[in-house]
Amino acid sequence: MSDSPTDTRKVRVTPILETTRETEKVVTIKFKDELCGQAKPGQFVMAWIPGVDEVPMSLSYIEASGFCGITVENIGTATAALHSMKRGDAIGVRGPFGKPFTETTGKTLLVGGGCGIAPLAPLAEKLAHSGSDVTVVVGAKTQAELVFLDRLKKSMSKSKARIVAATEDGSYGWKGTATDVLEATLKERRFDRIYTCGRELMVRKVFDMAEKYSTPIEASLVRYMKCAVGICGHCVLDPLGLTTCTDGPVFDSEVLRKISDFGLWYRDASGSKGPVET
Repeated sequence: MSDSPTDTRKVRVTPILETTRETEKVVTIKFKDELCGQAKPGQFVMAWIPGVDEVPMSLSYIEASGFCGITVENIGTATAALHSMKRGDAIGVRGPFGKPFTETTGKTLLVGGGCGIAPLAPLAEKLAHSGSDVTVVVGAKTQAELVFLDRLKKSMSKSKARIVAATEDGSYGWKGTATDVLEATLKERRFDRIYTCGRELMVRKVFDMAEKYSTPIEASLVRYMKCAVGICGHCVLDPLGLTTCTDGPVFDSEVLRKISDFGLWYRDASGSKGPVET
């Protein structure tokens, strides 16, 4: 009888194998987990920090060997705890959970803002290596805050992928936002699909542009997720009653059109509604 884990809902405790500081506020934590190695780009795990909390994290590295990673922005108690951890420390993981991105061929455009590039990076690499015509837009406020730019340039160097960086202060690449680059790009070329992840106001702008240019889109939404199995209701989307953790976090154009609070409201830890963060 095999001792390999089969239930994604159960916590598996695993040591941290490697930590990499991506920016001042962003760290990548790598570990080995057999089930995570079977994940698809866009899926997430619940990362358990012993004695602190359990939080949802997109898988930013996915290898069939089980060598995987999460990329963490320091924005609260749990993420600060993850930032303080080092090689050899133990974390728990549940998952992978959720609906992944749909992998397609043809001309694809990926738009990631800040740490939102995390779930898009393994997708971009997979699409490029399978022969798709891939364009990736990586956006941040400053050059120092760009995440995975060097990784993508290196991992996709043998493909025909086009990687464009945008910084709001103009310190690197295109001066402006990722959505500024998107609009200029859509005026020049047609794409078979757009993929995006980032702060919801940015994602909403990407969606609106995709609609304007009649381009199918898949967006990974960042909502408060507590249970990851559709029970607690914290990540419910109005008025459809869909839960981000089980019906998403990736949603296509048809669903995004119907979400009344998309780009406007989200539910906090208490379940109360509040405006999405800028």
